[in-house]
Amino acid sequence: MSQTESMKIRRVAVRNPLDAPIAAVARRVGGNRPKEVERFIKFAIVGAFGAVIDSVTLFILQATVLVPLEPNKDLKVAIASTIAFLAAVLSNFTWNRYWTYPDSRSRSMRRQMAQFTTINLIGWLGRTIWISTSYHWLGALLMPVLLPEIQIFRPGYVPSASAEAKLGTMAAWLVGVCVVMVWNFLANRYWTYNDVE
Repeated sequence: MSQTESMKIRRVAVRNPLDAPIAAVARRVGGNRPKEVERFIKFAIVGAFGAVIDSVTLFILQATVLVPLEPNKDLKVAIASTIAFLAAVLSNFTWNRYWTYPDSRSRSMRRQMAQFTTINLIGWLGRTIWISTSYHWLGALLMPVLLPEIQIFRPGYVPSASAEAKLGTMAAWLVGVCVVMVWNFLANRYWTYNDVE
């Protein structure tokens, strides 16, 4: 890599106060691959931030315009989940490109975004199918378990079908996020960002 290209990479890399502690942890636990551990930690932080964007967007959509009630409750859950997921993907791509993998520049941003989006679409498809098919039974399963704890804060609370659907959606979302995060890290590391050492 020429000095000009190296300078260009440095200009587009995002720096933040977490860089030094992450690098220190990576050196300490990374063995002979501290840079890979550093990338994983950054990817996980970006993923956690994306999960916050995802969950807050999903919660807001369900509480406002896409309430999971009849009619078309399954469609509304799928639409809300998809919008939330896409908001997180956009954030995650930006942070991963400029913070986690600033040295990955052998491909254009357009190509990397296409690869990143393809991987995320596969994750989205699996996640959406999972959430759409499991939120109802998960809500029915979890509401009786959590109802005593809910009633500590809201005595006399009687859950509605909508509350059960929301609880089930968030529980299914949590499982989906964990599975998709592992998929995203591995697929992106070995396809989208495979040009880094």
